[in-house]
Amino acid sequence: MITILNRTKQFMRSNDLNYKKEYIRPMMTPQHVYVFRFGKHKLNNRVIIRYSHTWTGRLKINEIDVRLHHQHHPRIFRTENDLLLYLSQHMAKKQAKKEKKLAEEAESKKD
Repeated sequence: MITILNRTKQFMRSNDLNYKKEYIRPMMTPQHVYVFRFGKHKLNNRVIIRYSHTWTGRLKINEIDVRLHHQHHPRIFRTENDLLLYLSQHMAKKQAKKEKKLAEEAESKKD
């Protein structure tokens, strides 16, 4: 499982996001679950990775759920590439929104 989360952890470190990884041991299902909490100041976002093992022992990701800021309906991805693409687009939108707000505040102070 460490190799599955490697790129996600690198993405978190490069964007100065704190994270915490937890393993949930399944009782009745063959799926294993990792909960990956992350955020800038609070760990209020989470990635839930459900995976299983193939008969050869390889890890198979069944689904990746992302809940940002306590969303009720998670975004579901099949691969880690899709997850990282979504997170990078989301962060770019958030940064653009922040820059626009700062520019508007500077313009209003200027007048």
